[in-house]
Amino acid sequence: MAILKSLKKRKEQKVKSIAILIDPDKFQGEESLKNLLKLCHKARVDFIFVGGSLLVNGSLEATISVINRYIRLPVIIFPGSNLHIANQADAILFLSLISGRNPDLLIGQHVAAAPILKRSKIEVLSTGYILVGNSANTTVAHISQTSPIPTEKAEIAVCTAIAGEMIGMKLIYLDAGSGSREEVPAEMVERVAGSTEIPLIVGGGIDTTSKAIAAFDAGADLIVLGTAIEKNANFVSEVAGIRDGFNSKHS
Repeated sequence: MAILKSLKKRKEQKVKSIAILIDPDKFQGEESLKNLLKLCHKARVDFIFVGGSLLVNGSLEATISVINRYIRLPVIIFPGSNLHIANQADAILFLSLISGRNPDLLIGQHVAAAPILKRSKIEVLSTGYILVGNSANTTVAHISQTSPIPTEKAEIAVCTAIAGEMIGMKLIYLDAGSGSREEVPAEMVERVAGSTEIPLIVGGGIDTTSKAIAAFDAGADLIVLGTAIEKNANFVSEVAGIRDGFNSKHS
């Protein structure tokens, strides 16, 4: 089943999902990545995102090849630029940074990537990307040269998400940024989820079970775990149990 179709069906059925974000710069050893993937298989992780704002030392292609060798899960590229494309992936988040006003990340990078993706077999997932937080000191904020939407300005996030949906984007991604100490506030998640009809992804700063519960409870369809599992790989199993608990209510 196509990934977008799967995400839409999950949302209609109120099925919650989890994804892990693997940054090739942080998982350069095959053995450590293999061990993480074993945990993901046991926890029945739904999706694997691969990428990051910068790829300095790691290889996107090599990382995806290792993932495909050890686990059969949809692999989705989380690109930091139009250079982050690999045919080994199943799909790519075609991120338009709609929370910012940098034209290069609204459409410029996409123009450069479009002909390459058109020739590939990668499923393109049009995604309205909304950066959230009270600090412009995160890697993604610095690289994107944009300021995030403040956590207390839920109405701005809501209007931005609605605009993204009206433009024709198929997914909304609320992100506090990799390594953020703050998660996207539950109130913001709830208001965005209640104002849009497309699948909602939430990531960044989800490093405790209480934060995962709050995100799901507020209306996130898919939550993304990144830095937390780099520090404690077993955290993925804890969040998987939370997801299963939510899903059992609607089975």
